[in-house]
Amino acid sequence: MSANLSNVRHVRGFDVMKPLSITALIVIMLPLILLPLASIFIFGTSNGLMNFWRALTAPEAIFALQLSVVTSFWATIFNVVFGLFAAYVLTKYNFWGRNATIVIISLPTAIPTAVAGFALLLLWGPYGTLGRLLEPQGVQVMFTASAIILANIFVTFPLAFGVIKPVYETMSQSLEEASATMGATRWQTFWHVTLPSLRGAIVTGALLTFARSVGEFGSTILVSGNLAYRTQTAPLYIFAKFNEGQVEAANAIAIVLAIFSFLIFSILFFARDWLEAE
Repeated sequence: MSANLSNVRHVRGFDVMKPLSITALIVIMLPLILLPLASIFIFGTSNGLMNFWRALTAPEAIFALQLSVVTSFWATIFNVVFGLFAAYVLTKYNFWGRNATIVIISLPTAIPTAVAGFALLLLWGPYGTLGRLLEPQGVQVMFTASAIILANIFVTFPLAFGVIKPVYETMSQSLEEASATMGATRWQTFWHVTLPSLRGAIVTGALLTFARSVGEFGSTILVSGNLAYRTQTAPLYIFAKFNEGQVEAANAIAIVLAIFSFLIFSILFFARDWLEAE
């Protein structure tokens, strides 16, 4: 009885751990996340907004941003479609090697991105396993925009799948069964019943994949060649300009990518009720 009263007093009274915990949380985040992000904006506007805008609207910077968006878009489309298909197959059917397939799909999460880029070079490069067969036909995959898309697909391969599969597993199968008993084909059931139920997971997977693709650096620097106006994405532009001593130009694009990431995760956080609704 006394223990219960002690717990009640602890709940109703002032909890000294609350301000201490919040303060400790902020203090830990300051040097690791908050201050580094703040420094980007402070430096970017230190010479005036006009200089920032001039650096942001430079033709080379605009091209790098556009290339990042386009290549990330196609990588996202592929990985969302594949993730949806893989989640359907691996949830619907039990077969020999199913668990191994899930592990292989998830593997790119643990592989360093530089290793991913090197692996793609060994496969699709001019002297690679498949690249040497394509070279005599005049087909070059590496050091093109296609190589960037391949790298983005590889690195973000498990993201959409990892979001869609758990939702599909917990989805009520009675709706699909009811649709089948009403004479709907498998495709009609998937299109009108399954797909709407996975709306939130699909959107979440697409946003995560797109955000990760836009910021990809380690694999793309190996497979793209980092050629300005050809294969230089936004992260590669930041790297190149910083090495050239043009910190202001690099910082302008860094601000854009930081704001973009913030917007993506804000959508995921504030729209989670809509995304999770069935």
